[in-house]
Amino acid sequence: MYVISLIVKNEFGVMQRVMGEFTRNKINVETIVVGKCERPGKSRMVLSVIDKHLAEIAIGRLQKLQDVYEVELVPEHGQSAYALLSTSKGNVGLVGGSDEVEELIERSRPDRYVKALNAL
Repeated sequence: MYVISLIVKNEFGVMQRVMGEFTRNKINVETIVVGKCERPGKSRMVLSVIDKHLAEIAIGRLQKLQDVYEVELVPEHGQSAYALLSTSKGNVGLVGGSDEVEELIERSRPDRYVKALNAL
């Protein structure tokens, strides 16, 4: 999995413009996390894609958008994963390395879950 981190304007329509670049280039986004970040008036958007070549294409296209201030391919050691699992005993949150979280999901075999990658 290849993780792309962006610093973008925190305003209406930015996510649509960013995702438009993925749509135009037929790149599937596996996970996406967006929220306000440490910079006032800006948000951090973290996306993951399966193919490194497609991640590099996306980065090149995203760097040209006016709403995007920074784009980077996050190295594996800078990534973290989290998941919310629905189990018979209630919801469980997991945070850790991508492989660790994946292993726990497989071991617990939840009926439903969502997993996302993130990076700072």
